[in-house]
Amino acid sequence: MPYTAGEIAAHLEGELVGDPGTFLTGFASAEGAKSGDLTFAENEYYFDRAEQGAASAILVPSEFCASAKVLVRVKNPRVAFARVLPLFFPPTQFCPGVHPSAIVDSTAIVDPSAFVGALTVLGAGVRIGPNSIVQSGCHLGEGVELGEDCHLFPRVTLYPQVKLGDRVWIHSGTVVGSDGFGYVFDSGRHLKIPQVGSVVIQDDVEIGANVTIDRGALGPTVIGRGTKIDNLVQVGHNVVIGDHSVLVAQVGIAGSTRLGSHVTLGGQVGVAGHLKLGNDVTVAAQSGVMHHIPDGEKWLGSPARPDRQTKRQLIALQQLPELLRRVHELEKQAGIER
Repeated sequence: MPYTAGEIAAHLEGELVGDPGTFLTGFASAEGAKSGDLTFAENEYYFDRAEQGAASAILVPSEFCASAKVLVRVKNPRVAFARVLPLFFPPTQFCPGVHPSAIVDSTAIVDPSAFVGALTVLGAGVRIGPNSIVQSGCHLGEGVELGEDCHLFPRVTLYPQVKLGDRVWIHSGTVVGSDGFGYVFDSGRHLKIPQVGSVVIQDDVEIGANVTIDRGALGPTVIGRGTKIDNLVQVGHNVVIGDHSVLVAQVGIAGSTRLGSHVTLGGQVGVAGHLKLGNDVTVAAQSGVMHHIPDGEKWLGSPARPDRQTKRQLIALQQLPELLRRVHELEKQAGIER
């Protein structure tokens, strides 16, 4: 639906420069915008491109000045961008109810406001909370619980006893609660250790596509409140992740490791088992973590070390060819043969 520039500014608690009655019917990039669109510019480069484009209004930082176009000035354009997009691209609406092809155990409880899609299986004792959405082809094992406003995209599998808080989103192909990788070598073979724990996912967590989160061997694997997990991440058994952490694509965390709150793991980071990473820790992409990391530190490399130490080593490596050349020249001058 269309909005006026004044309504958009009020929604974002921003300052409007220009005609508040300007109608805005969509949101687009500077290059793809047409008349009636709102666009986004967080720096001068994109602002210049937006001014040259066809957009009717531009979302900009508060210090940006006059333009031929309507401006909506805000403190943080990226936050405002995230808040305004749902106005122009509202999520798909699902009518409450259970699809006739769904298989629902007689002991399962589905809130009347929830949606359960085609070919979904709900096991014994499953509980689906208010306004939650379970799309087609999902499988929820015995005792699984979903809180309010959860959204499972197609083909999500939740093994028995998995517990989700409120507003948890899990994207397609993800498996939560599969057995942890637990074995003991006995009499020449690997003997499986039964994995009888669970997984607890707290409020406001979003999990990407094709993620695997293992159930605990005894107690739960825990994903803390507000944490965001990208696609293709592996979380081992009994891992505990604190609040508001970020795991980028292809991260792997081995069993029984504990992450604090506000931890960021870059793409393809590997973390060994039974480690502790403190609060506010950042690990750069493709690093291999083999040691505990104290609060607030930034590590990188494989094996990972504190970033300043690793950067000094990398600089030294870059200087090594020149150093070898100089040593060779000195050896020639001294008459030393290799």
